[in-house]
This record gives sequence, structure tokens and C-alpha cells, in this order.
Amino acid sequence: MGGGSSGSWSRLGDIRALEEKAKAALQGGKRNVFISFATEDMNEVNLLRAHAKSENSDIEFNDHSVKEPYNSERAGYIKQKISERIARSSICVVYLSENTAQSQWVAWEVNESVARGKKVVAVHPKGGAPATAPAWVAGHNIKVVQWSDLSAELK
Repeated sequence: MGGGSSGSWSRLGDIRALEEKAKAALQGGKRNVFISFATEDMNEVNLLRAHAKSENSDIEFNDHSVKEPYNSERAGYIKQKISERIARSSICVVYLSENTAQSQWVAWEVNESVARGKKVVAVHPKGGAPATAPAWVAGHNIKVVQWSDLSAELK
């Protein structure tokens, strides 16, 4: 019957290992980041995304967050799609502003990230963190840093 069948399983494992190495090489050492933010902060978050793409920036990551709101009123569908993006990420970065505490979606995204074992770090603009942090920051012992200090958290 030939002797090739026993080697095919080990070759399949080798192929998977090579795929993972190729993915890591293509990412160039960048972390896969999910950015969680209140809708009201979209403009600021887009500025941060642009800053991260700049050649002069020391912050590098692959953005797996939602750039456009899902066109659906079905919360279950939206949660499923966001959950898929969180699953592909290695870290969740929460943009912390005065709007963040009011967002039920940010709270859900943070809880989903924590439940999936992802590192979560909150980042605020240079002007400082909001006067009152959401309860989930202390509840999940989330580190809060300035945007300029984010690169150290992505390593």
C-alpha cells in the first residue's frame, strides 16, 4: 500500500508552522491591534491611526479595529463581527476620552478582549486622561498611558 501516509501528517504540521512564520514575517514584527473607542472620538482615533502610519512614528501596528460602523441594527450581528476582529488581535487599545465611559460598546469590547485573554491598555491624548475613568479600567486593572508611551506597550 505504499509508505507515504505516515509522513503526510508531519508535513501538514510543517506547512502550518511555515504559514505562521510567513505571517509573522509579513507583519514585520508589528502587533495586531484592536482599537476600541466611542463613536464620538472617531476623528481623534483616525488622527492616531495616521500618526502610527507615519515614517517618523515609533508606533507600529496592524489595525484590526472597525473603521466604519456596521450597517445593522442587530446587536448580535455587530457583536459577532467585532468579536472576530478582537480574536485576530493580540492587544486591545482603548482610546480614553470623556466619551468613553458613556459607550456601552467600548465596555463590551473591553470585556470581550479580557474574556479572550487579550492584553488591554487604555491610551489618552497628550492633554491628559478624562477626569473620571470608566469603572472597567480599575475593574480589569487596565494600564493607562499617554499616546506617546503606547509603543512600549506594543512590544
